[in-house]
Amino acid sequence: MNAKPPKVIWSPLAEETYLKAIEFILKRWTVNEADEFVCMVRDLIERIQSFKNLCPPSMAHKNLRRCVVSFQTSLVYRIHKNFIEIVAFFDNRSNISL
Repeated sequence: MNAKPPKVIWSPLAEETYLKAIEFILKRWTVNEADEFVCMVRDLIERIQSFKNLCPPSMAHKNLRRCVVSFQTSLVYRIHKNFIEIVAFFDNRSNISL
């Protein structure tokens, strides 16, 4: 019997940074690239639901995990007992150390 995948919760910061990433894509590229990004994020979250340890733990923050969504963007998430929290999205070219 298959277990129900864990619920995914988005933090307010995750929602804000996700929308900013889409906004950035739309300013520099086309709606097609924005749609592709949305699909990549959705697919990645589905994989994380199936394999919660899919992405490596952060070196700086042991309770966080980081996945590269695209060359420019990463997703950071945290595993809780009953759910997975999407913490934030960030630009890989920034000076954020995770």
